[in-house]
Amino acid sequence: MKKILVLVSAILVLLLAACGGGSSSSTNENVITVGASSVPHAEVLEEAKPLLEDEGITLEIEPYEDYVLPNDDLASGELDANYFQHIPYLEQTIDDTGYELDYIDGIHIEPIGVYSQSLSSIDDIEEGTEVILSNSVSDHGRVLALFEKEGLISLDENVENSAATLDDIVENPKNLTFSPDYDPALLPEIYGTEDDVLVVINTNYAIGADLNPLEDALIIEGEESPYVNVIAVRSEDKENEALNKLVEVLQSEQIQNYILETYEGAVIPVGGTN
Repeated sequence: MKKILVLVSAILVLLLAACGGGSSSSTNENVITVGASSVPHAEVLEEAKPLLEDEGITLEIEPYEDYVLPNDDLASGELDANYFQHIPYLEQTIDDTGYELDYIDGIHIEPIGVYSQSLSSIDDIEEGTEVILSNSVSDHGRVLALFEKEGLISLDENVENSAATLDDIVENPKNLTFSPDYDPALLPEIYGTEDDVLVVINTNYAIGADLNPLEDALIIEGEESPYVNVIAVRSEDKENEALNKLVEVLQSEQIQNYILETYEGAVIPVGGTN
């Protein structure tokens, strides 16, 4: 009798395990995990959640506070997609790491801004002022183009602005000192504690530090910026149905209106770039 009971118990355990496994598999078929910067990306994704639920897709959001781990985790398979970066940064990461990553389409632009605690206009910038910017090389050409547009420097005309480096500055009448060695997440803190410097801050970090880019920035990019933030995926998943549905929802009128109303021009929806 004991042997029969043990056998029956073993069969029940196997059956329950099989049922549990089948249920988990079917449940996870339409679950996508997306890594995102806390602001504004994760907030936008939260707004998209119910729209995706209506499409039978469950969205799980993993917030990040840095620019390296989201691509590492995407490449390793811990994420299905990420939403935090513009195309030049993604391309630079692919070149540096060999990751087989790609993107589906663009969602919004975050105009980069130049901030100062003590300076209220460009005319107040003095000789030798230090410009503090992030160690993200893919942003350097973008920043230098912004300074050139304001007449603060001139770049080598033979170099495309997006590819420009500090070495491509050919005229610097105010002898500005560019310091490109800082983690982008630390820039709002530096802005808050340092006077008489210029600090270049990405909009997601500026908003997270309660700065209003349109009101607080001394200099800010225009809407024509090519640095669109995209939904990045592994190359093999570029045609994935659920991930493409995510992009479709994020480009919908409802989400684009949410972006416009919530961030009041500091984040600009693009409606697709392909």
